[in-house]
Parts: sequence; C-alpha cells; structure tokens
Amino acid sequence: MTDPQLPPPSGAVPPVPTAPYGAVPPPPPGYQPAPPAAPPVYAAPAVAPPVYSAPTPAPQAAPPGAYQVPVGGYAAPAGAYAVPETTPRASGFLGLLALILALVAAVVTPIVVGVAGFEIGRRIPQGITTTNDDVLSVLSPARDQVLWAELSFWTGTLLGVAAIVMGIIAIRKKQGRGAGIGALVVAVLAPAIFFVVLLIAFSTGSAAGFVEFAS
Repeated sequence: MTDPQLPPPSGAVPPVPTAPYGAVPPPPPGYQPAPPAAPPVYAAPAVAPPVYSAPTPAPQAAPPGAYQVPVGGYAAPAGAYAVPETTPRASGFLGLLALILALVAAVVTPIVVGVAGFEIGRRIPQGITTTNDDVLSVLSPARDQVLWAELSFWTGTLLGVAAIVMGIIAIRKKQGRGAGIGALVVAVLAPAIFFVVLLIAFSTGSAAGFVEFAS
C-alpha cells in the first residue's frame, strides 16, 4: 500500500474518483452536446381514389393483303362539290284536295242538274209559257227531278265554298300552291257552269216535251 500523501510512482495511472451514486459524470473536455432532436411529425399519406376505366377493345388486325381505310376516314378534297342542305318540302295534299272538291262542284253537279233539268223540261213543257202563279203545282209532275236539282245545287255550293277556303289556306301555307290556285279558279267558275247547264238542259227538255205533246 502506498501512502496517499506521497506522489504516485512513475508510470502509475492515477485512480479515477468514484462518482456518487446517481450523479452524471461530467463530459470530457471539448465535447459539445448534440441539439435535441425535434419530435417526428407523422402525416397520413394522401391516397387518390382508384379510377376505373372501361377496357378499350383491341383493334383487330386486318388480314394480310386486305385494303385498309385510314384512321379518321377520307378527307374531302378542297373545292369539292357539296350537296346543299334543303329544307323539307311541305306536303301538297291540301291544295290537291281543294282542287278535287272544286272539280266535283264544277263537273259532277252540273251533270246531275243537266239530267234533272232535261226531265223537268220534258215533263212540264208548258212551264215556260204558263201564267200560273202556283209554282209548286206547275212543278208537281216532276217532283223527283226538282228535288235532285236542288240537292245538286246545294251540294255544289258547299263543295265550292270548301274548295275556296282550302285553296286559300294551301296558297298561304304553300301546301300545293299551284293546285290551290287552280281550285280557286274552278270553284269561282262552278256556279256559272251549273246555271248554264241547267238552262240548256231545261230548254232542250222543253223542246222535246213540245214535240211529244204536239204529236
């Protein structure tokens, strides 16, 4: 054992003083403590929603030697003729119907009144020169023919008025404009045709009645 008051012998390591229990030994000279690390920040990663797309069909390869159309089709050459766009044409049924009604009023009803007028003149030949004021008694021998003449007159009148109205509408709406104009002309001439045919038929029937009466 050595005396603690004596210097340590050469080559001997001085004893390290023992720190009391619980004390932190001092750092060695020149040691710098590291700065305290910041607590880690945890952020939830942004997850994008899955995008589902319809699978595109794979193009089928053309057989070898087949003619292939370029993608997008053929482009029209500059300055090529293009068909102009046309508006849908209006139907001409209304004008045609008006023309049919006018023809019936100008042709059919005069034929009916011509037959009836001839029979009226033949059955009452004295009706032209009679002085009797009672017209009904004079026309009584040809009651049926007079009724047919009246029916043909009113039928032609109604058909003519309808033809005029439809013709005007057809001209305004351009639904058979030419037929509508023709219907107006024929419907206006129909009354004149009716009375001319009636007068001729009645006169012819009266002449035939005079001949039969004289014989």
